[in-house]
Amino acid sequence: MSRGVSLLTATIADESAGWRLDRALASALPTVSRERLKALISNGDVTGPEGVAVRDPSSKAKPGAYAVSIPLPAPAHNEPQDIAIDIVHEDDHLLVVDKPAGMVVHPAAGNLDGTLVNALLHHCAGRLSSIGGVARPGIVHRIDKDTSGLLVVAKTDVAHEGLSAQFARHSIDRRYLAIVAGLPNPASGMVDAPLARSSTNRQKMAIVAEGRGKRALTHYKLVKALKDAALIECWLETGRTHQIRVHMTSLGHPLLGDPVYGRTRIVHRELLNQLDFKRQALHAAELGFVHPVSKENLSFKSALPSDMQELFRALTL
Repeated sequence: MSRGVSLLTATIADESAGWRLDRALASALPTVSRERLKALISNGDVTGPEGVAVRDPSSKAKPGAYAVSIPLPAPAHNEPQDIAIDIVHEDDHLLVVDKPAGMVVHPAAGNLDGTLVNALLHHCAGRLSSIGGVARPGIVHRIDKDTSGLLVVAKTDVAHEGLSAQFARHSIDRRYLAIVAGLPNPASGMVDAPLARSSTNRQKMAIVAEGRGKRALTHYKLVKALKDAALIECWLETGRTHQIRVHMTSLGHPLLGDPVYGRTRIVHRELLNQLDFKRQALHAAELGFVHPVSKENLSFKSALPSDMQELFRALTL
């Protein structure tokens, strides 16, 4: 193994000769996906039996040994950092954090430090659940970078397992406050529409046909009518990526400030610019669950952060 690369050998048997190369390699290397192999071939990371790099995934496989160089993932940048975080509850097994908008939950490409995980490693002196691995210690669930509000973090593995089971059963109470464009009619309702990665933009989620994505169920109700807008409460039976943002957009009521799914109306654009409001108006306001060790029913609330309060006041009729 060379530095930064895992070198695999794939032997193409006679019966696989003539297949598309990506298909033949996927058959010989069942631990590597065909899509991953396509990318590796296109990048010149696959060398054929003649010792020459092959760059066409659709080329015909030849019998013999292919060398596949797989770049190793970048090391996790999980260093403890003294970053202030708002802790609303903490015990020996878990803590509940009120995350500010703009903070990423765990390090990833483009956000290698300054994350909630970096702050937690400092605060907890490394005492976090190991189930999420080195990349996501203690992380049981996430909220988007530009969504503010409550999330629970596991300090022990037993807490992580117990909380994960509750999320899987959809028994955790998660309620969000959002400011959306327009006035929902009816004033309360439910969206039951499966979600999957968009086929045209992998950074986005999209509603797809039944059976093609994961079930996503969002309840909503009007809290207060505003100027061509509304403060609504949403609660989730499932926790899919961008679920509220996609579902409310599907109803014609995108979240104000949403840079991905929002279609900012002219009437709101000037106000958002004036307030320098550049995120989706979404706040994880309530979180309730059964403590996985003590079995106590726990419930927490978080008030609207100052930027959403300012937007709310500016839109008040």
